[in-house]
Amino acid sequence: MEKTIAAISTPNGQGGMGVIRISGEAAIDIADNIFRSVSSKKLNDMKGYTASYGKIVDKGEIIDEAVVLVFRAPYSYTGEDVVEISCHGGMYVTKRVLRAVLSSGADPAGPGEFTKRAFLNGKMGLTEAESVMDIISAGGEQSARAALSTLEGRLRKRIDGVKNELIDLAAHLSAWADYPEEEIPEINESQLCKGLESSRAELKDMLSNYDTGRILREGVDTVIAGRPNVGKSTLMNLLSGCERSIVTNIPGTTRDIIEETVMLGDVPLRLSDTAGIRSTDDPVESIGVQRAKDRLMSAGLIFAVFDASMPLSDDDRELLQLLVNAPAVAIINKTDLDNKIDSDYIKKMVPHTVFISAKTGNGSKELEREVSDIIGTSAIDPSQGILATERQYNDASKALSFIEEAISALSLGITFDAVTVIIEDAINCLLELTGERVSEAVVDKVFSHFCVGK
Repeated sequence: MEKTIAAISTPNGQGGMGVIRISGEAAIDIADNIFRSVSSKKLNDMKGYTASYGKIVDKGEIIDEAVVLVFRAPYSYTGEDVVEISCHGGMYVTKRVLRAVLSSGADPAGPGEFTKRAFLNGKMGLTEAESVMDIISAGGEQSARAALSTLEGRLRKRIDGVKNELIDLAAHLSAWADYPEEEIPEINESQLCKGLESSRAELKDMLSNYDTGRILREGVDTVIAGRPNVGKSTLMNLLSGCERSIVTNIPGTTRDIIEETVMLGDVPLRLSDTAGIRSTDDPVESIGVQRAKDRLMSAGLIFAVFDASMPLSDDDRELLQLLVNAPAVAIINKTDLDNKIDSDYIKKMVPHTVFISAKTGNGSKELEREVSDIIGTSAIDPSQGILATERQYNDASKALSFIEEAISALSLGITFDAVTVIIEDAINCLLELTGERVSEAVVDKVFSHFCVGK
């Protein structure tokens, strides 16, 4: 018999409610050992999807009041008998209830072990299982929609469409080669190429959206750069929603890099407010300036800030030169003051240019739209099913490589038998992607990244 597992499924800390989840063949018996319902009814006598109110008792001592939910196999999250104990929140109480559950015969659950069992018991595919952590960690609407669409099987449906088309091609080729006496219609090269081209196009589309989908989940490293006193720290504070950076009218106030993660619309930005870029003889400030320039070289996105109330300086022009071909938004700040800057020159150097007042917040929506255009989130539909992990991306990439190899083999006149073998290699990659044919080591690695209790 597989062990029965238990864990706290709510975050550590004070809260209105804490949940302890138990899953396995002995889950209901274990819960019965420590739960006393006000109706005196045993959990073993309850149907699935029912709840009971009572007290948690350990060695004769009442620990807490609780509501206990019973889910019977196979109609549960894991596909096994599951009990969820909802008690008062708080680190002591929930851990004390968990200790009673473990003392009654349950084993501590490992990271992601509940979802792993759901996968192994056929309750969800591997791509759907991986989306569970993406839903938990989603920081914005688009990332949550993308994860939910994967959990609902949208990505799996797209992958299955490619896989089934390849299986049909391989099956037809194999049947035609192995059973010539059955008068199976011969598949011609044109039909084969058409099917392979269709599969290639679908996989290319999925792969092309991967980086944008990753940005929705993980965010993008964003550097705020500009010469001193153009409003970089004010912009940092505006986006952070608090006074994260010190703001003064003294040039060179920011000497080191200040970091904060913020949401701009639905896009997480890992912001870095850097020292003002300018020529200086101050040895301490010069270190900060060099660090700012180094960050520009590795940033995924640059907010280059300019003062609308001042003409372009040599330092401004030097910064603009650094932005050529870089993923950057030129932010012309202080639009609440008289305009003296050459905005046409800035637009010529940086196509994505916005006018804002970091002091008042005017122009924030325009900045949001420009960022969305640069990183591609404005053109992506998160509900269509997006590749979410490096594992998925690598499997899809390998499948695409085999499809392209098959197309190339056809153009070179390679026999259909050899082409069939290549198509089968592509199918195997897609089966590994969905988890239909995957090694135990891969499964263990996938769920090792989950939190305990999920």
